[in-house]
Amino acid sequence: MTQALNYPMPSEDADNRAFLTAWREEGKLLLQKAAPDGRPFFYPRPICPYTGSADLVSVPASGKGRIVSYALVLRPNHPAFNDDVPIILAEIELEEGASLLGRIICEEASSVASGLDVELLPPADAKRYPLPTFRLQTSGDE
Repeated sequence: MTQALNYPMPSEDADNRAFLTAWREEGKLLLQKAAPDGRPFFYPRPICPYTGSADLVSVPASGKGRIVSYALVLRPNHPAFNDDVPIILAEIELEEGASLLGRIICEEASSVASGLDVELLPPADAKRYPLPTFRLQTSGDE
């Protein structure tokens, strides 16, 4: 059994099922918005926080954004994360305008800073993590 199987898994319900399935099966990040032209938002929920509409659609995000703020977690709250310390947890503003908390994976935690660009992990790497996880964009990425 690999460490990935030991990570705590998010609870799945009707509101987040499409989001979790897209991440788990394709390494894609889904946002929600009010149909047809609403503003994208995150986290999955039954009602749009901007309009109050329950007529929602899921839309794929680009997977790119920037770090607003971050913290280094040095004492994880679950043993599955012990070998991952320090864990980089960041507020990420996506290109679409929605913000979320996400984990950033990189070789050196000291290379992370507010304002840096991030992107989702490639699907093959994403399978290890139960929720959307990011990496720093390199200067050659467009």
